[in-house]
Amino acid sequence: MGYDANIMEIAGKIAKDCQGTHPSFCTARCPMHTDATGYVKLIGENKLSDAVLKIREKVFLPGTLGRICAHPCETDCRRESEYHQPIAIAALKRFAADKADDEKLWDASRKPASGKKAAIIGAGPAGAQAAIDLAKEGHEVTVYEKLPHVGGMMRVGIPEYRLPRRVIDFEYTYLSKLGIKVQLGVEVGKDVSFDDLVKNNDVVIVANGAHKGFVPPVKGSECAGVTNAADFLRDVSLRKFKAGAGKNYIIIGGGDVAMDCARSALRLGAEKVALVSLEKSEQLPASKHEQEGALEEGIEFHCGWGVEEVLNSDGNVSGIKLKECVSVFGADGKFNPSYGIQTKEMSCDTLVFATGQLVQDVTGGKLQQGGGGRYASDKQTMKTAIDKVFVAGDCAGATIVVEAMALGRKAAISANRFLAGRDLLSERDIDSEWHFKSTLDIPLPADAADLPRKHTRMLDPKERVKSFVECDLGFDSAAATEESKRCFECECKKCMTECIMLNDFTLYPGELFQKFLQDGNFEPLIAYSCNMCDQCTLVCPKEFKFAELFGAFRKEMVKANGGESPMPGHKAIKMHQKLGFSKFFTVRMKGGKK
Repeated sequence: MGYDANIMEIAGKIAKDCQGTHPSFCTARCPMHTDATGYVKLIGENKLSDAVLKIREKVFLPGTLGRICAHPCETDCRRESEYHQPIAIAALKRFAADKADDEKLWDASRKPASGKKAAIIGAGPAGAQAAIDLAKEGHEVTVYEKLPHVGGMMRVGIPEYRLPRRVIDFEYTYLSKLGIKVQLGVEVGKDVSFDDLVKNNDVVIVANGAHKGFVPPVKGSECAGVTNAADFLRDVSLRKFKAGAGKNYIIIGGGDVAMDCARSALRLGAEKVALVSLEKSEQLPASKHEQEGALEEGIEFHCGWGVEEVLNSDGNVSGIKLKECVSVFGADGKFNPSYGIQTKEMSCDTLVFATGQLVQDVTGGKLQQGGGGRYASDKQTMKTAIDKVFVAGDCAGATIVVEAMALGRKAAISANRFLAGRDLLSERDIDSEWHFKSTLDIPLPADAADLPRKHTRMLDPKERVKSFVECDLGFDSAAATEESKRCFECECKKCMTECIMLNDFTLYPGELFQKFLQDGNFEPLIAYSCNMCDQCTLVCPKEFKFAELFGAFRKEMVKANGGESPMPGHKAIKMHQKLGFSKFFTVRMKGGKK
């Protein structure tokens, strides 16, 4: 039926501006849109299994991400913007996973077999996520991994003291539960050709990581004892080598990878480890907790210096000559270091450059590569110049694990559309496949206060440098509960608390009216269930007058129904009214008066 223009205008405004349609700040900032508000609340209620299920609605690596995610969600947390102490979202994710993750909770359902075959190159987070999403759509999926283990750069680029391998192995068993085949130790371009993968599969997703190390062309850098972060951390992860390891390390770089190298060197038995960065100490790009951990363990920081020359003795590195770095970036904001006249020298027997990593081509030149080895692709769909080939992860521009997963999911969505013969962009909500700024606009709770952030338990620095045993022990139950209670629960569903009726039909009014505008129909039962109390309007930050709108719907429905209520149950009321004023029920008094 057609509705009055005023009704359509108000309904449209609610569908657009209802704050229930706007996600929490943390959820919007997460590239995978994990419902942090939801699982943090469940942890506070000690519903840990429910919390794990909430996390797993979006990601299959709760324990892994809880340990190593760069947690961009925390940068947008309202406690960060208001008090500079965000909720420990990642640590709470880990707590729930460690306490309650169980294979019995995992959703291993799949759609019926499609008869389509998909090949994934790389078993890192991007490739694994793409494989999972395609397998659940019913496609036959095979993952090809060069390394002898799953996990990609998480496995060989993140030291075990931060990410125990048992956590990766446990969470990756989800792939086998979905029937995904993983071929380990198979190098594309050597053991199997890229052309054959394209020829023998209906779709291919290239998701190889940035495994190629980089040493800048500094004078003397070709001498023995000089290596790069990628090779160094891979050796540490796969071999945990100690034989021949140096005693005096210098690590060049200021990011998290540099911190990983420095802290790993200590665990290899180094007697002295120094970290040299172009950035000043207050400008270091590494996570604050990584910087603090390195300093606690005795690593020296030399900030604001660049390498001018690598010194050697008989072909072996003996030290470096440094020059003062005045600024890291040029006036245009691009990386363009400038140097002063001050210099100094430092001695070492091992030098590790943690200054960048590259993606090595696995396509034999079939796909064009740009900066850092990233493949050229459509950024909205991840499609390459080859119709059935898509890219994801590091080779598509991801910089952190959760971004790699999001690109894996984006590539899988596109690949699935391709396999179904659908347009890659038509009726697709691209914005929901990446992070964005939430436009949620609600006031702080009336009792908001600056409560201190809880911190996880750590091994003593003197003990943790002795081995690669996990040094962060996570939250205990009491701390996790307290930390979860700090959450402001940034969502607007106050009307749903006040109104029992609305909960029978929707999650929030915006969703209800979005569906109405899409379908063009409004269920009479909804309009007639409202008792016109206005309690929803009183708590609504936009003061939407739902009672008036539902009343207008009723009038329109009666008008369209020939003056009759559209509710079947109202026939009895009509009959009661009719009989109530009939002669049968009318009493006449003597004198002829009624």
